[in-house]
Amino acid sequence: MNPSNYQPGKGDTMRAKSMIAAAWLGLTMLAGAAQAQGVVTIYSADGLHDGSPNWYQTQFDAFTKATGIKVQYVEGGSGVVVDRVEKEKANPQADVLVTLPPFIMKAAADGMLAPYTPQAASAIPAASRDPQNRYTALVNNYLCFIYDGAALSTPPATFDDLLDPKFKNKIQYSTPGQAGDGTAVMLLAIHAFGGTDAGFEFLHKLQANNLGPSSSTGRLAGLVNKGELFVANGDVQMNISQMGQDPNLRIFFPAGPDGKPWTVPLPYYMGLVQGAPHADAGKKLIDFLLTKEAQSTVSEVAQGIPVRSDVHPTDASYQRIEATMKGVDVWNPDWSDVLANLQAYVARWHSVTGS
Repeated sequence: MNPSNYQPGKGDTMRAKSMIAAAWLGLTMLAGAAQAQGVVTIYSADGLHDGSPNWYQTQFDAFTKATGIKVQYVEGGSGVVVDRVEKEKANPQADVLVTLPPFIMKAAADGMLAPYTPQAASAIPAASRDPQNRYTALVNNYLCFIYDGAALSTPPATFDDLLDPKFKNKIQYSTPGQAGDGTAVMLLAIHAFGGTDAGFEFLHKLQANNLGPSSSTGRLAGLVNKGELFVANGDVQMNISQMGQDPNLRIFFPAGPDGKPWTVPLPYYMGLVQGAPHADAGKKLIDFLLTKEAQSTVSEVAQGIPVRSDVHPTDASYQRIEATMKGVDVWNPDWSDVLANLQAYVARWHSVTGS
C-alpha cells in the first residue's frame, strides 16, 4: 500500500475517535485525581511533631489516606508562627494555625482566624473553646522545667535555687513574646513571686545564669540531654515525647516563695486561618484531628491529654503524665488580661534582662 494514496476507512475513524475519547477520559481522571488530592497547610508550634512515631505525622498520614488531601507542615515557636500568619494576611498561605496561649488569643483578636464550629464541638468543654468559635483546644498540656539527669542528681527545688552561680550559662529558657512556653515562664514568675515587680526582679537576677535567647522551646531539650545546659523550660507533652531520643531529660516544677510548685495550662489551640487558600480542606483537617479516634491516641502517641470529654485514657503514657503532675498546683491565668498586658510585659522583660 502506498501511504500517499491511503484514505482512512470507517474502522480507522472509529479507532481514532476511541483513542481521542480514551485520552480525554484519562486527562479527566488525572485532573479529578489532582483535584481530589488537594493540599492543606498547617502552621504549628513545635511539640506535636516530636517523638517516633509522632502524633502529628501519624494523623496526617491517616488524613491523607482518608481524604486524598496532602498535609504541608510548617513548624516554629508559638509567637513565630502567628507572626508569619500576620505578615501573610494580604496573601494567606496557611489554612490551619496551631499555637499556645496567649498567641492564639492574639491571632483571634487581630482578625487572623475565621469562625468555624468543629463537628466535635459538643464533646469539647466550653472552657476549651473560643466563645466566638475562632479556635478550640487540640491537646491539653502544661508548662514544666527540665534538667540533665546525668549532671544533676536532684533538680533545683525552688526558683531561687536557679540563681546559684553553679548554673552560670547552664540555664536557658525560650524567649517571652516569641515562644509560648517562654511567655508562660515569665507569667509564672510574676504569679509565683506575687506580682509584676517581684517577678521581673527574679528574672533580672536569673539573667546572670541565662545562656541567652531562644525563639523555640523544642531545641532546648537536646542541649539539656547533651549536658550543654543543666536546666531549661519546656512542657510536659513535648518533653515526655522527647525522652525516647533524649534519655537524660528529667521534668521538674520549682517551688515559689510560698513553697508550692506551680504550673500553667498550655493547651495547643487550633483555628482556621482567615482567608485560608484551602479553607474546606482546613475544616476537614480540624474535624479529623478532633475525632474520637484521633483524640483516643493523644496520650499514648503524643504524650498529651485529649480534649474530648468522652475520651478517658488509661494507657501507661497517661498514667505517667498523671504521676508527673502529682502535687503540682495549676494556676489558670486570665488570658484576656494577659493579652491586654502582653506587649508591656514583653517590653519590660527585654528591659530587665537586657536581651
